[in-house]
Amino acid sequence: MNSQQKYDKKNTKKYCIKLNLKTDSDIIKILDSKKNKQGYIKSLIRRDFTDGQGGKDLSVHWKIL
Repeated sequence: MNSQQKYDKKNTKKYCIKLNLKTDSDIIKILDSKKNKQGYIKSLIRRDFTDGQGGKDLSVHWKIL
């Protein structure tokens, strides 16, 4: 295991989503238009969290993680 792999294992977590070309085409179109998909998704989640749209359950979930 090289140093980058060691760092990643200790400090990062990776998520993957699978989208359906037919039923998720709207999401695919939006993501395809974004240069920084990761940044876009993270900003949406953070906005949801700070705006309270996620509700109290989300804030509790974040604290547990």
